[in-house]
Amino acid sequence: MRRRRSGAEGRTTAPEGRVDVRTVVVLGMLSMFGPLSLDLYLPVLPQLAGDLAASASQAQLTITACLVGLAVGQVVAGPLSDRFGRRRPLLVGLVAYVVASLACALAPGIVTLVAVRLVQGLAGAAGIVIARAVARDLASGRALLVLFSRLTLVNGLAPILAPVVGGQLARVTSWRGTFVVLTGLGVVLLLAGGLGLRETLPAGRRTAGGVGAALRGLGALLRDAGFTGVVLTSGLASASMFAYIAGATFVLQELHGLSPAQFSLVFGANAVGIVVLTQVGGALGRAGWPAQRLLATGLGLNVSGALLLLVAVVLDLPVAVLLVALFVMVASLGLVFPTATTLALAEHPERAGAASSLLGLGQFVLGGLVAPLVGLAGEGTAVPLGVVAASCSLAAVLVYGVVARPRMHRAPAAVMAGAAADQAAPPA
Repeated sequence: MRRRRSGAEGRTTAPEGRVDVRTVVVLGMLSMFGPLSLDLYLPVLPQLAGDLAASASQAQLTITACLVGLAVGQVVAGPLSDRFGRRRPLLVGLVAYVVASLACALAPGIVTLVAVRLVQGLAGAAGIVIARAVARDLASGRALLVLFSRLTLVNGLAPILAPVVGGQLARVTSWRGTFVVLTGLGVVLLLAGGLGLRETLPAGRRTAGGVGAALRGLGALLRDAGFTGVVLTSGLASASMFAYIAGATFVLQELHGLSPAQFSLVFGANAVGIVVLTQVGGALGRAGWPAQRLLATGLGLNVSGALLLLVAVVLDLPVAVLLVALFVMVASLGLVFPTATTLALAEHPERAGAASSLLGLGQFVLGGLVAPLVGLAGEGTAVPLGVVAASCSLAAVLVYGVVARPRMHRAPAAVMAGAAADQAAPPA
């Protein structure tokens, strides 16, 4: 992140001003694709495995397939949105998501379900990556961190509500009914995106030279070591959460006897922790805390929770200790995600779509890789969950300290506070 911009350039590439509440809500809804696609059916994952005669690892592949789709789809949708504007790629992805969700509900076997879950992830990626790119189009400096904090607040409703609703759905319908609900939610998001979001990337600011040039822009971003370090840091921290997503259902329900409704409440409480720390981070940012300090604080909490989780599962400590460890590990991401996103996108407004896609790629590819590892030792132990989560958290701290932070030390004291040449208007 060594390239710097003048204040004039910052104002040209990222119009500053108030972002209205409706836009924040629409962007938050679009960024819900990941939590909605992953969390809503977690309470019925054991039921799905039994109905399709699949093992725990095979059932968890439906999570992995969706994660991989979300990652790969972002790599495509981000550069395309830099080239063709935000609306067209977004609407195509929304329509495809609705079709794929309905196909999931009709899947006759585990192989088919894994395949259509991949398509569902590919389609849903457009909403996630383009929501971040639109945010970067609309804000910079302090306003950008505040906007990302508010998006995380709206987005935080998805992991709070999805498992709770999923647990209640499990009482009245099968896992197929859950995917029917996802189909309906996709229609709602299609209407929200189509009717409530204007084009934010004028033709004069779009990437020239066709799709190939847009994709080559990814290479330019990856050559920025500071940017790449932040992407890897965010991805590894995110992988600890995906280990939790993949393993918590079986660990808490099968090993510790929680009902689907109880599991939903635990999952929702952890999501509330994300929302609370997101708002704490936004308040500290407005008070002048450097982005690097906020990110380091979040990583410290993340690794502390993950190490406590490892100790709890190895020593077979009471479930209360396990729940505390999971809460600290997951809630810490409320500090990690907004600050990492702000740092990653702040220096590249002209490639906001591509930068957003690489940020998502790091999160979802690493998450997709670690999710199956949680179930490799079978359903009778929680140790793999602790080992995988702790390894990912420790790696995130290492990458941040060795790769990312040394290359950000000349950055402004607080990216989100805004330098004098990059002051944002007061948040809406």
